[in-house]
Amino acid sequence: MGNDGGSIPKRRELVREAARLPNASELKATALESLTHAWTTCPLSDAPLDLPNTVSDWRGRLYNYESVLQCLMPSSSPEEAALPEAQEAEFARTGIKSLKDVVKLKFTVREDEKDGARADFATCPVSLKELGAATKSVYLVPCGHVFAEVAMREIAETGEKQCPECSTGFEERDVIPILSTDEAEIEKLAKRVDDLKTLGLTHSLKKEKGAGKKKRKAEGDAKENGANGEARREKDGSRAEKSKDGKNGISSRINNPMTASLTARVLAEQEERTKRRKVIDAYKKSEAVR
Repeated sequence: MGNDGGSIPKRRELVREAARLPNASELKATALESLTHAWTTCPLSDAPLDLPNTVSDWRGRLYNYESVLQCLMPSSSPEEAALPEAQEAEFARTGIKSLKDVVKLKFTVREDEKDGARADFATCPVSLKELGAATKSVYLVPCGHVFAEVAMREIAETGEKQCPECSTGFEERDVIPILSTDEAEIEKLAKRVDDLKTLGLTHSLKKEKGAGKKKRKAEGDAKENGANGEARREKDGSRAEKSKDGKNGISSRINNPMTASLTARVLAEQEERTKRRKVIDAYKKSEAVR
């Protein structure tokens, strides 16, 4: 490398800009972009969120109702196309086992002009703030109405324990932050779900299936009642479930025929699994008595 008039470049000449950590403003912009995506896209189907049909789990994550139904609904035949592997893995991480593990959200939507075009925006009915990535929001269980956190904080200071929209009573633990990134809040939400499970309740405050087994009487009462008593309770339980999921059930309150059909199939499958489990438990109890 000599006698040609050239020179060997040094490292500082090759590396014009040293690697550096992102500053606070760049981190904030990245977090806002990620939060905006979570507010507008269903993580199960990657489809845009449909506000009138949005549900949330105990962590405050948002999903399309139809996407949750499709993941809960088993394939009716081998020929029916299975869910994509990535979608199944994502759904497994949610921890959703039934429709009782989600709450349907009720957004207040207003129409406004933006860039010369009319668009619908979710707003807080109390503070009139636009809800989204730029506004920390919460919803109430069990009614599902959504508000800006600042508005609910002011309401809590007055001692009110009723939803401003529908007057449904709620407890402080049932104010769920939407898409929270605060580790302390997420731990608090996890503790809430654990406490509800000990009470036999789900995230939506509905009774967990099989919760009655935790509250059964002592073994002596079970022996006295025997298999006949268990069969009678099973029959009564199946009647109650049929009446609950019948004419006045969830599917009858859904206007969209396709969504109502999917909901009915999911509920029927869950009911069938419960029946099979109860029959097995009754058989085991009768064998133990013998």
